[in-house]
Amino acid sequence: MANTDFPASTGFPASTGFPANTAAPDVVIAGGGVIGTAIAWRAALRGLTVTLVDPAWGSPETDAATEVAAGMLGPVSESMFGEQDLLALNLLAIARFPGFAAELEAVTGVEVGVRTEGTLAVAYDKADHDRLVRLTAFRHSLGLAAQELDGRECRDLEPFLAPGVHGGVLAIGDLSVDNRRYAKALRAAAVAAGVRVISGSVTEAALGSVAEAASGRGVIVDSGMFIPARTVVLAAGWRTGQVGGIPPALRTAFRPVKGQILRLRHPEGMPHVITRTIRAIVRGADVYLVPRADGEVVVGATQDERADRLVTAGAVHDLLHDAMSVLPAISELTLAEARAGLRPGSVDNGPVVGVAAPGLIVAAGHFRNGIMLSAATADAVADLLAGGHPAAEWRPFAPQRFPGDTPLTRGHPPDPQALSTPREGSNERQH
Repeated sequence: MANTDFPASTGFPASTGFPANTAAPDVVIAGGGVIGTAIAWRAALRGLTVTLVDPAWGSPETDAATEVAAGMLGPVSESMFGEQDLLALNLLAIARFPGFAAELEAVTGVEVGVRTEGTLAVAYDKADHDRLVRLTAFRHSLGLAAQELDGRECRDLEPFLAPGVHGGVLAIGDLSVDNRRYAKALRAAAVAAGVRVISGSVTEAALGSVAEAASGRGVIVDSGMFIPARTVVLAAGWRTGQVGGIPPALRTAFRPVKGQILRLRHPEGMPHVITRTIRAIVRGADVYLVPRADGEVVVGATQDERADRLVTAGAVHDLLHDAMSVLPAISELTLAEARAGLRPGSVDNGPVVGVAAPGLIVAAGHFRNGIMLSAATADAVADLLAGGHPAAEWRPFAPQRFPGDTPLTRGHPPDPQALSTPREGSNERQH
């Protein structure tokens, strides 16, 4: 039986310096979110020596996107018009995730809370339902399993849904995971595998020849320390483009996207009001509710092209209003947390994973799908570090899709308006 009681802190303090007279690691990783930490763990399991650099590894004060994730693993319910390449990658990722999570639980003794009930997408009114029907038809055209339900059938699955819910769609293939438990388990697994963690922010990637020893390849940390390594992996989220020494095309490839999220808890003795993830369209806006085994319910999320981490009254109001419109019973839950964080977007909203220059691998820009893509990303980068090739689904997301000095959006100049508006087919709220 896996242990579910573990301290809030990681219990694994990071070093503040690279020890003198220590052999250079095979790999140095900039960034200790779920992407960087998953890569570190899998690289170490392949026998590589790994050093990870992060300014707030495991701290509750970190602005890592993991802290404001809901843990939805939804290749079906996340699929949108014009994103077939991303869908193929997400399907690869969801197939890999259960085995990866099971191995993580076995190694650490920490249950990460994978749930398999699927996602129920519901519509608040007729206009919302019409939009959901069009999106479902598109998903069916791609061969995705999505079962259409009327309002009564939706309430049979989730009895606390509002009587006015018009109908919905059940995506059986979707999963969810407790994102914070998952992140803690990854940190524990990385340390157990021998990953060295250094506190700091990487400011520059030095990409000289490995043969140049201490003055060659590695990274420079904000303290001025140089950490040599045979290969540098940049997994610093939206800050990846701020690291000096990287190819010019990648400097403007990433951007922060603000998201606000709520966490609600059931009062003692109150039955759980939902049994699976619910995604709802309410008067044109998306809201989702994700249950946890302990009774917590995550409600999200806003999306803004901003870099602050301030929780706004309007966001809290709108999220609660729309959530209560489809699930009135949550008005009885207590508001445990309201939080804002920064997701790592890219200019085309796709992840950027692959070799960017000799000795430099980039793994960033996972946007809304960092948790879901973390296992597949770790596999891809571990393959690259071992001299192999990632799965074919990663080809459209290589750094080389940004040629020259100006990032190009999959071969087309990025539309400035597209960088501040939701994806086609989505109804992500702007705040």
